[in-house]
Amino acid sequence: MIHVERQDSLHLKISRVLQEETSHRLDLFLFVPGELGLTGRVIAEEDFYHAAIQVKRTYYSDRYRLPLVLSRLAERGKLDPEHYRLSLSLYAYQYVVAMERSTQPLIDDARRVRRAEKSARATGEARRQEPGDGAQGTREEEAPDEHQELQRRLAEHADLAVSILRRLRRHEPSEESLHRYFATIDNYLSWFTEQRLLALLAGLPRGARFRPLRARLVAICRAEDAYRREREYNSERVTRDPTRMSNKMRLLRRLIEYPVTLKQTTQELGNAEQKAVKALATAVVMVFVSLGLLEIRTVLADITALFVLAMAGLYALREVFKDDLRNTLWRLLRRGRPKWRRQYLDPTRNAVVGRQREWFDYKRYARLDDEIRRVRKRNVAQREEVVLHYRSSSRMSPTRFLSGYDHTRETLSLDLSPIARLMDKGSHRVYRLEEGDQVVREEVEKRHLLNLVIRETQGAAPPTLQRWKIVMSRSRIVDVERVHAEGPGHETGSDG
Repeated sequence: MIHVERQDSLHLKISRVLQEETSHRLDLFLFVPGELGLTGRVIAEEDFYHAAIQVKRTYYSDRYRLPLVLSRLAERGKLDPEHYRLSLSLYAYQYVVAMERSTQPLIDDARRVRRAEKSARATGEARRQEPGDGAQGTREEEAPDEHQELQRRLAEHADLAVSILRRLRRHEPSEESLHRYFATIDNYLSWFTEQRLLALLAGLPRGARFRPLRARLVAICRAEDAYRREREYNSERVTRDPTRMSNKMRLLRRLIEYPVTLKQTTQELGNAEQKAVKALATAVVMVFVSLGLLEIRTVLADITALFVLAMAGLYALREVFKDDLRNTLWRLLRRGRPKWRRQYLDPTRNAVVGRQREWFDYKRYARLDDEIRRVRKRNVAQREEVVLHYRSSSRMSPTRFLSGYDHTRETLSLDLSPIARLMDKGSHRVYRLEEGDQVVREEVEKRHLLNLVIRETQGAAPPTLQRWKIVMSRSRIVDVERVHAEGPGHETGSDG
């Protein structure tokens, strides 16, 4: 399963879970509107790859209680402190990832219900002001089933978060070295849980219907704040300053992720071949230049001004054709071959646990295979699109993983700011009619639609294909929506 979400204003986060020792192949096709003028001369392939693509892999387990079980074994002296640190970091990291993924849909649904209630109240106000309607339409349109379902999901979410924190705190280690790391994890998870619940509170609809749930979430947040104060996890000066508090928690997040994030080294491929091509191109050109000089010497016999001019012309041609020949030979030699290679290493043992090869280039639509073109469904208005293609092919070695873990979670961050800089800053006006023939003028920003087609193949299984619509302006990513999915785990379906 591949998840695409907005990481911040101009970053996309693409995450997936890699299973066992099977080979994995991932293809990302980003379709950029041609009106932006993106070409290889504007942003070179290597520059875009290094500036916009970041890949990170972490240990992952679908047995969610495994890290906690290992941490309890460490507490009883059956595992070394380093293993305890790894297990607790894995438990915390998987909780944070699950919390982030499950909270955002709830926030979106709560905001949607809140907007619907606000719109219903505005409609009711307008109807009350119309003569002859009386009390008709004063009651808001209700959707009790939807509201009850949202309340149930929110209550389950809050109860699950509290139970996970309680389970973690039930086995607090007594050894000083272990307790110090436990306090770091506990401090961050308490603050993080409070922040996610406060984000839910901020999006909840107003009114009596959600009042009990709101009181429940407020009580949990106050309890977590009091817990951190009681434990003296943070100084009073840090607690009072939101900026310092946020920066400290960001540092704690990095400390949690460090033991579970695989180290990686990146090597650019083809350096020796590039030198050989350069030498070959120079040699070929010099052969023709030397033959030309010998012919000129035979014709002119003596060194004269004409001979000097002819020799200068030959050297000028050499400089022109040497670079063209070198670039042509290099493109022919490297076409379809990987450009970079990564090695993934275990963070504690520095043992190689996986390798990956990567490609990145600009593609023509006509060169795409039929499968990608079918999923893209491009029409006449999109003929000028520029296609950016990123591919990775990897194989992991679970036998070298941390004991109990045979999966990794890959997070690919795609920075769209180089593309955003090509967009116009300006906005334009839109006019519309309201009741009473009143004309309303609104300022709207200019937005562009990008399409992201993803193809993932694991081992011999059929490929999974998805298409996502990305609506963005110069300043931010406005919306990310999946409109097509097919393959293992998906029912074939698409939407314009």
